[in-house]
Amino acid sequence: MVFMDMNRQRTSKQKLSGLILVISMLLLPSMVVAQIKVLDKITAIVDDDVVLQSELDQRMIAVLSQIQASGTKAPPQDILRQQILERLISERLQLTMGYDAGIRITDEELNQAIVRIASNNKQTMDEYIDQLALQGSSVSIIREEIRNEMTILRVQQGKVMRRIRISEQELDNFLSSEEGRFVTSPDVNIGQILLSISSGSKKQRIDGILDRAQALLDQANNGEDFRSLAIANSADQSALQGGDLGWRKMAQLPGVFIDAVEQLDIGEISSPIRSDAGYHLIKLYERRGGGKQLIEQHFARHILIKPNQIRDEITTIGQLNNLRDRVIAGEDFAMLSKEFSEDPGSALNGGELGWSTPGMFVREFEQTMSTIPVNNVSAPFSSQFGWHILQVTERRQQDFSGEILRNRAQNMLQQRKYEEELQVWLQEIRDEAFIEIKEPSQS
Repeated sequence: MVFMDMNRQRTSKQKLSGLILVISMLLLPSMVVAQIKVLDKITAIVDDDVVLQSELDQRMIAVLSQIQASGTKAPPQDILRQQILERLISERLQLTMGYDAGIRITDEELNQAIVRIASNNKQTMDEYIDQLALQGSSVSIIREEIRNEMTILRVQQGKVMRRIRISEQELDNFLSSEEGRFVTSPDVNIGQILLSISSGSKKQRIDGILDRAQALLDQANNGEDFRSLAIANSADQSALQGGDLGWRKMAQLPGVFIDAVEQLDIGEISSPIRSDAGYHLIKLYERRGGGKQLIEQHFARHILIKPNQIRDEITTIGQLNNLRDRVIAGEDFAMLSKEFSEDPGSALNGGELGWSTPGMFVREFEQTMSTIPVNNVSAPFSSQFGWHILQVTERRQQDFSGEILRNRAQNMLQQRKYEEELQVWLQEIRDEAFIEIKEPSQS
């Protein structure tokens, strides 16, 4: 490690000497050596890269402007300088990782990001760029800053998320906890009519209120407006709002409500529900999340043939058309797939791919799979893997609500661990890097 650090120092010094030499040559007049003026200085050496004084100064100006705009008192200059320098060093390390990993942000992705930023500021892209120009910011500099931020975010997500593990037991414990049940419960938009019952009311009185509640339910089911009935009859404080309770987490509702609302379809009204307060009629207006999450699945099989130096694309399509005609004529698809398909993962199984889930296959494959009638054989189509013919043998609607719920809970637990793990990872890459901080320049 010492040997490596000495080599890094030697490389950095050579890099520094070369930079000074280039600056000196640029400043030399044709025949006379004038006084040399240093245009920039190195503030920190970060492995094989450097942080320049100009970068630090520009970031200091930007951060101070943000602090002043927020009305917060700025810390002493030396403390702020150290904080910003550490951030620049961290960015250098992550950008190098991104470059080495082949991460590239295309102009299209960058433009989409700028459009999102402008939209969040309730501006068009042109308005956002004009505002930056008025603030003295160069569009090219802003684009490069956003590109760097996107690169760093991808590096962090790739490196940090790989370090986070959520066990099945941890997931089960969260889902069974009170918090887990709350955050994963669906949202419901409901209204209610309450017919109150005084404490100590006799059975005859209670039965009369139940009959009244049933009569109101019949009126609503026969077309009368639920909100109008609530305004005229409900004893709840929401009566003047038509009984609207708004959006609520299902887990926030009283237990007697939860059981009833779970059985309701959108627009349906519950039978009278008894509580200590009286009888309630609950109407479900909307639901978000929860319930069955039905996803269409396809059981498909295919034959893949790839063009090559001997067999061009036209010949490949012709061969697949011939195989398609043979299947239509009665030959067994599975046997032909075993003989001709060039997909090693499915050929031995007669081309079978099993039950699909959305996003499992490439776009061209999923589009063909979702539109072709069951047991028909598709015309040849291409994907990044070659040319295919495909047959869907079965379709079904499958409830994935359990899987979706677990995925949602897992994402929440991962996000909770992300920030903590991110800081640990950032410190690790800082400790492993060669960093040499130069003395601050004296103005």
